[in-house]
Amino acid sequence: MDALDRLAEPGLDLLRRVDRLIAAGVPEGHRVWPLLRRMQVLPGDAVRGFLDLHPVPLASAGHAVRRLVRGYDDVSAALTDSVLWSGPAATAYGQQRAALLRHLDEGPDSLVGRLESTAGYADALADWVEGSRLALARTLADVLRSAEAVAVVAATATGASMRPGPVGPGAADAAEIGARVLAVLCVAYDGAETLLRQWAPSLAESAWRPPTDGRPRYDQPTRVGW
Repeated sequence: MDALDRLAEPGLDLLRRVDRLIAAGVPEGHRVWPLLRRMQVLPGDAVRGFLDLHPVPLASAGHAVRRLVRGYDDVSAALTDSVLWSGPAATAYGQQRAALLRHLDEGPDSLVGRLESTAGYADALADWVEGSRLALARTLADVLRSAEAVAVVAATATGASMRPGPVGPGAADAAEIGARVLAVLCVAYDGAETLLRQWAPSLAESAWRPPTDGRPRYDQPTRVGW
């Protein structure tokens, strides 16, 4: 259990009230509006969705992927054993074997390279989740002890249903809390998109590179001289 888990119950209780007030109407021109349009979700719903993200499963996935590398190492070791035969068939086998070794474990575009990149991406996502949860926890801690929280609780203490209409008591305070929460979540999701852009080239499919022996390949057009 981390700081966000510990703050989840009081934080969500406050944000339920915030959502009610925002849904009933907040001041025009408030900075919460562009954040609401971008996130397409009320602050409480946004936090509830984020609570399901945890770093441990992602870190564990990275460790599991790295364990797969040992299997590829075993296959590569078997392919490097010398063969006690010669001739055209042995030459063709050697070319195929060399191509397969390159495909298995030679550089970042090989299968092992892609496994390592996948594990690194999982680690980076785990770090992103951990850092984002900490930032959200700090924001929730700040808003829970703010004057705006007191005003929101007072405005919603009666439990009466609120209908859209003129901006009522506590609306500006709810908008301020909502803006602070949504702002930190926007930063978090921007970070996730940045990670995806950075790692996407390293996560692409590893293409098979066939052996080259200098002879023309019949699956490609050849030029005939007259």
